[in-house]
Amino acid sequence: MSEDLVPRFVSIPGGVFTMGSDDGNDDERPARVIQVDAFHASAHPVTVDQYAVFVAQTGHPPPTLRVLPMVVTAHHELQFRELAAPYVWRSGQPPSERGRHPVTLVTHADAVAYCRWLSGQIGMLARLPTEAEWERAACGGLEHKRYPWGDDIDASRANFLPEPSLKRHRGTRPVGSYPANGFDLFDMAGNVWQWAADWYSAEACRTSPDRNPRGPAVGVFRVLRGGSWVTHDVDQLRRAHRHKVPPDTYAYSIGFRVVYSG
Repeated sequence: MSEDLVPRFVSIPGGVFTMGSDDGNDDERPARVIQVDAFHASAHPVTVDQYAVFVAQTGHPPPTLRVLPMVVTAHHELQFRELAAPYVWRSGQPPSERGRHPVTLVTHADAVAYCRWLSGQIGMLARLPTEAEWERAACGGLEHKRYPWGDDIDASRANFLPEPSLKRHRGTRPVGSYPANGFDLFDMAGNVWQWAADWYSAEACRTSPDRNPRGPAVGVFRVLRGGSWVTHDVDQLRRAHRHKVPPDTYAYSIGFRVVYSG
């Protein structure tokens, strides 16, 4: 299968790093030294073209508008539908001009289903990253930095929304449009939020193990990381920021990347 149609993986070395932030939100505190074993991460979020192969081979429902997620209130429904329209797959076919863009309108369950299929394609157990793995990857080898590139926000390094009034004029951008971080990973901030494997726990930073933490076995919310093209609060682009949502959530700003161990 063409390399463009399966993710390219990058080796992330095992080691220790500081997870969380003492200057962040309550659920990011305290910052702690965590050890994570070596793993491989897709160089960028899964693209529309890559997801289309999965849909074609498995018959999995393509990204579209379905029962609206719980996070979309009646007040925001019209805007949600309007902003989602360019990302909807029509008659099962993806938007032709977005093949290299990250896939969106995917729930946590959709992302897990893709991982199961991909495992058979690459001969490795593909899965979503844990929060610890995601944050280790986002650091790119830098310690104690707010963003994957440093401490200062930089619009030349990530796709986010500097001015909220521009929302209807912006959107996802092709993966690789911005510089990679120190681990050669793209879009670790901005473009699309990325699903983590973990159930959300507000106490995770205080109670999880110091090695390969994986979050609670059950929960109410799942975790998204990284911010997206509609993020105008740059605090949400920080590598330590944790965003919790119901697992049925999907949006024009949510995608995912994949990892495997070893």
